[in-house]
Amino acid sequence: MMTVMRSESGMSTNGDPTDPESLGHIQRLLLAWYGANARDLPWRHTRDPYAILVSEIMLQQIQVVRAITFYLAFMARFPTVESLARASVSDVIHVWCDLGRYKRITSLHTTARRIVTDFGGIVPADVAVLQTLPGIGPYTAGAVACFAYGKDVGFLDTNARRVIHRVFVGCDVPAATASMRRLQGLASQVVPSGQGWSWNQAVIELGALTCTARRPKCAACHIQEHCAARATIADAVSERLTSPRGVVRRVGDGQNRLYRGRILAELRAESAGVHLRDLGGRLRPGFTDEDVPWIAGVVESLRKDGLAFIEEERSLYSAESVDPTADAGSRMVRLPD
Repeated sequence: MMTVMRSESGMSTNGDPTDPESLGHIQRLLLAWYGANARDLPWRHTRDPYAILVSEIMLQQIQVVRAITFYLAFMARFPTVESLARASVSDVIHVWCDLGRYKRITSLHTTARRIVTDFGGIVPADVAVLQTLPGIGPYTAGAVACFAYGKDVGFLDTNARRVIHRVFVGCDVPAATASMRRLQGLASQVVPSGQGWSWNQAVIELGALTCTARRPKCAACHIQEHCAARATIADAVSERLTSPRGVVRRVGDGQNRLYRGRILAELRAESAGVHLRDLGGRLRPGFTDEDVPWIAGVVESLRKDGLAFIEEERSLYSAESVDPTADAGSRMVRLPD
């Protein structure tokens, strides 16, 4: 029989929660802490799978405080998966507003239509099936299965991954020592039976409020005595914060998300569309014809993501085909229908 060595935390040194007594103690402490410290967030008051899906897509890109306003506005406009499926891409982009990462809203829109046509308007409960839908990965699928359907599944967002690594494996600074596969296995293993909803909310909340990336509040953590990273995390984080930072690579204009967001803001304000040349002038001071290929490239990236429609400027009564060599700057850009 293999002998399992244990650290002072009571966890096995290989990071596996093999001691049921220690794991049970961690579960009780963390669930009690969550019950007393959980933030009042709107998506925690519903088990509607569609509402949970919308919130999780939004939370992938912005902080919780900002997400609340966007979430409430989006749900007011599209309260059901059917209402989102019926909407045009243009309407959805308008309501998505300035959240950014617009590819995600087009994926959510496509997913809504798939749910209506393929699943009768019912968001699937199975993790594997959920991951077949556009824009839904392991985390989002697990979150919907757990938070909407109450399944005892483990899943990892940034906060949960950090907590699971530190508590059950050890220090994750300057880099993680456990693979995603191992961490996913741990996340699934430590979910208390029948309490998946509360447990996963608690793990995520601990990572957001206490076990943070840059300044973990170890002294205030209710499970600090059971944390495998307790002895080393403070010094490791401090060393990382004081070490010289590397050179930040400058991203070219054609790759910059800022311009994509600003273009969509202009298109939301101009329902009839904007000429490429005029659009470039609004975005870049001193814009000239030499910059037309640049703005055309940024708009083309939006078109490929289903976020923009590009059309040639021509008379509606003309029977002539569009000249592919025509001045690119005269082309009209608008939101998709």
